[in-house]
Amino acid sequence: MRVCAMTAGSVAAAIFLMSGCNSDMRQQATLLSQENLDLRRELAERNDELAQTRQLLRVGQTPSGAPGQTPLAQVTGFEHIPDVSATFGRGEVTVALPGDVLFAPGKAMLKSSARTSLGDVVSVLNQSYAGRSIRVEGHTDADPIRKSGHKSNYHLAFERAYAVRDYLISNGIAEERVALASYGPNQPRGAKSASRRVEIIVIVE
Repeated sequence: MRVCAMTAGSVAAAIFLMSGCNSDMRQQATLLSQENLDLRRELAERNDELAQTRQLLRVGQTPSGAPGQTPLAQVTGFEHIPDVSATFGRGEVTVALPGDVLFAPGKAMLKSSARTSLGDVVSVLNQSYAGRSIRVEGHTDADPIRKSGHKSNYHLAFERAYAVRDYLISNGIAEERVALASYGPNQPRGAKSASRRVEIIVIVE
């Protein structure tokens, strides 16, 4: 009888210990489950931030960094295109194409060699700036018109901008998205060759 009593007591103690262990395990499982939920929530938030950053970079914007951090580099999508420079500022992406690359001196008909760069520009406009309004601006140097047959630099700049606009439209850019402007020699850029240019302005804000 004494042995049976001791055995029963031992069993009771074992059951008590097991009950305590089960309670600890349940608490640990609850903590692990909560940690898992927290990690999933943090991962989802970071994925959302990454998606927003990619969207901002896709349209050429620069997301603001935290205090003390350097903002991400400005990316427009046009960086890989030869003979093309692009800058972002004041809600616009300015894509500059040298006039000497696009046109023969004094002419407003696109060179066949210019169509490669323009084709790459159109691809970026369609992929990364779909639906955005565009303004094509013509610029010249200040040399007076003598032999080209155009009445003035303003006429030459307009015809060149129109040629680029026509190329954009014929390659899939909706006509209602594209406006024209001619500045002639009014906005020079240092050297004469740099002043002769056509700029494609994309409105991103």
